[in-house]
Amino acid sequence: MKTVLLIGDSIRQGYEQPVREALAGVADVLAPQENCRFAQYVLRNLHEWKGSANVPDDTDVVHWNAGLWDTLILYEEEPLTPLKVYTEFIERICCRIRLLFPQAKMIFATSTPVLEHRFPDPDTCFRKNSDIRRYNAAAAEVVLRHGGMINDLYGALESVPESFYTDMTHPYTEEGIRLLSDKVLRSVLEALGEKYDPQRFFCSCSGGKSMEDTKGL
Repeated sequence: MKTVLLIGDSIRQGYEQPVREALAGVADVLAPQENCRFAQYVLRNLHEWKGSANVPDDTDVVHWNAGLWDTLILYEEEPLTPLKVYTEFIERICCRIRLLFPQAKMIFATSTPVLEHRFPDPDTCFRKNSDIRRYNAAAAEVVLRHGGMINDLYGALESVPESFYTDMTHPYTEEGIRLLSDKVLRSVLEALGEKYDPQRFFCSCSGGKSMEDTKGL
């Protein structure tokens, strides 16, 4: 049985179970129980998640993301993690993945767009899609240099109706989760060398997750 590791924030927690169910019998899909938050947190905890989730050394695919927490703007300041620092952390995470999972194919999932007009108090807490795009581009450049692949989740959601979202950040409707799960599934199957067959691989989801389900973003 092959092994896939999913790393990411609450967006990952939304598509994790549908992807796991779709890959049943093909790959064990493992993930930390917690929200993986921002890039520095991923770097600090990746080796511990490997142990706590019993992720083997010969894992086949690591599909990961960090970025939405890093682009968070509090009290109209700059993003939480400056872009230069974020890029350095992405570089170090790539190296850490290669160290911990030397045989794994690495896929970086771009951070997803937000609905800027739905932030209830933007003077206190806000995200800009322009920042998310800049951080995605910087991360993609680093990951590609390390031989990884890019799964463009931002692009997948960029033009969907607002009704796909349950709040300013989360596409937790059935349509949103299905779209993301299918995009992740296709990317992982390609890395595993498996052909996508909609009759065989189908992401079932109920949607309607809540912030409580994922302990925030």
